Parts: sequence; C-alpha cells; structure tokens
Amino acid sequence: MEGVSRHFGAHAAVDNVSFELRRGEVLTLLGPSGCGKTTTLRMAIGLEHVSHGRVLYGSRVLDAPAERVFVSPEDRDMGMVFQSYAIWPHMSVFENVAFPLRTRGEKKAEIDRKVSEILAQVGLAGFESRSGMQLSGGQQQRVAVARGLVGNPDVLLMDEPFSNLDAKLRDRLRTELRVLQRRLNISILFVTHDQTEALALSDRIAVMRDGRIEQIGPPMELYTQPATPFVRDFLGQSVLLRARIADSGADGTRVRLGDGTHLTARGRNHLSDTAAETQCLLSVRPEEIRIVPADQDTGAANVVTGTIRHLLFLGQFYEATIDLPRGQEALMHLGRGIDWHEGQQVHLHLPAEHLQIWDRQ
Repeated sequence: MEGVSRHFGAHAAVDNVSFELRRGEVLTLLGPSGCGKTTTLRMAIGLEHVSHGRVLYGSRVLDAPAERVFVSPEDRDMGMVFQSYAIWPHMSVFENVAFPLRTRGEKKAEIDRKVSEILAQVGLAGFESRSGMQLSGGQQQRVAVARGLVGNPDVLLMDEPFSNLDAKLRDRLRTELRVLQRRLNISILFVTHDQTEALALSDRIAVMRDGRIEQIGPPMELYTQPATPFVRDFLGQSVLLRARIADSGADGTRVRLGDGTHLTARGRNHLSDTAAETQCLLSVRPEEIRIVPADQDTGAANVVTGTIRHLLFLGQFYEATIDLPRGQEALMHLGRGIDWHEGQQVHLHLPAEHLQIWDRQ
C-alpha cells in the first residue's frame, strides 16, 4: 500500500496509509470499530476502489486511480476469509471449497486433488459431503480458510475470522492457523479489534485510528515501547499516575506524585520539555509491578502505597482494585500465595526501567 486513501463523500475512511506485507509474515491491522482496517483489507483484494494512492502486488500495480489501473478481485490471486465465513448452506463442504477453482475453469481431476489436500490440511478430511447447515462454527471457519487457500495464493486476507466463536474454540483455532501459516509459508493480512489475537498471531502489528496507522512494528515492540498514548492504552493495560518533574540526572528522571512520593523513571521519556514542575503522566504495565502487603515489606526504592478497595477471586488469581494517591486507582492481578483482603494496605514496587513518562494531556 502506497499512500492509500478511501473516501466516502467527504469522509476519509482510510487516510494516506502505507505499509508492506512481507513474504511469509502475518501482518495484523488492529484497531477499534470504524478505524478503517476492514476498508483497507477490502482495497487490498479489490472489493473497494482506492481514492488516492496505489496498491501493488510485488511489482504489479493492482489499483492506482492516477494511472487508470484497476485489477478485479478474481484476478488478484489472493484468498479471502470473511467475518461471516460466507458458507453456502445449500452446498456441500466439497462444493464450497471447490467454488473458486470451478470459477477459474480448472479440470475436475485437479479440483478433486486440491480440495482433498486442503481439507486434510485444515482437519476436515471426511467432511466432504456434509452440507453447510450441518457444520459447527469452528467447522465453518475451517471451511472458509480451506476455500481461501485452495487456489494456492501467496496472500490470504482475513477479516475478524474468529469473532463469532466462543473463547476456547477461538484460542484453539488461533493456534491451528499459526501452525498452518508457517507450514504453508503464506503471507496473511489479518484484521481484528482483539488485542490478544493480534499479539498471539502477528509478526507485525499496525495499530489504526481514524483511518491512519498510529504505529507499526513487532508485537513486543508495540507493547513495551508504544509511540503514542492511543497505542499504549489500546494494546494491553497500563497503570497511570499523575506526577510532576522533579529533576533529571544520569540515573534517570525523578518525578513527584501528588502526595509527595518521589519516583525514578528510566523508561522512555515522551516529553519535549523536562523542566522542573512540568506536569506529566507515568505509565507502567501491571505485570511489571511487584505488590506486597505493607506490613511485610522489607523496603526498596520506587514504592507507591495503596489500599485494596475491591477484591475478586477468579481462580488462578485475584483481581484487585487498588486505590492510589490523590484519587487514582489501578486494576491488578494478585497471586494466591498471600492472604489478601479488602481494606489492606499494600506497597507497589515500580521498576524504574519500565516507568515511561508522557505528556499529561
């Protein structure tokens, strides 16, 4: 995609988006509803026309209005898996998967071979004669993937393919898809609003907002080094603390919380102005924080005191809402090895290397 935009009247659903899907990678377009990710996917396969910019497949131009070029979807040699699966209920599994091959006019022997091979790959060997009405949600999803892959495309496009499945089935099929993708070495452009799916499946993630890409990179990079507050807050959870700059030195930046507590931050500093008394916001991922009961603490630097307001037992851990200084709060997971209770005072040890500084606004 080179500077691609898609306008619907005066509204820019996609606004000057550029990225490259590399051979053999899974690139995920991640963002909330209405951010432009599905429109971007539809432009890639040709279901939407580009308003500005160019779509290329290798060196081949697929869509470029300035050059008066548009290649129809059936001539783009890509597979597509829709959110609804689009399984025809009056057709058998075999006929559903064979449909794109029949539209190309392939010979019966080749169709039989290719359909049998791909059904075995997705775990549906023996289901050939079943109708679409006899399939579970997970089986329909496998049929949709098989149909997208049966033509042996280099690129598979997937639009929220797991959104209609229950959580356990979603987890299993996610793993199956990743294993299949690596075995076939195909490139996948994946669309989702689910951050867990994006983190688990992707080689790279492009976080979208209001038709633009906010940040693109490997999942770990986006999670640990978000470039914008939107990426920070959309991808995972963060504990946020209001503070003011105290001073800066070789050991990092010292900040002061509203109750007078001083902390040192050595993570990424997003401020352009680090003068003393500048208002700022501290962020840290909850899993980086060590929490101990206040009466059992042996003492350490970078500690914030809080009180457990609500405590829910969720089996593997407790979910705690912890009141922090000046009306702030944090949602944390606590291990079962300690006798936690509501009203208990706790100490939160914040690692300086993971504390990032942001503009308060």
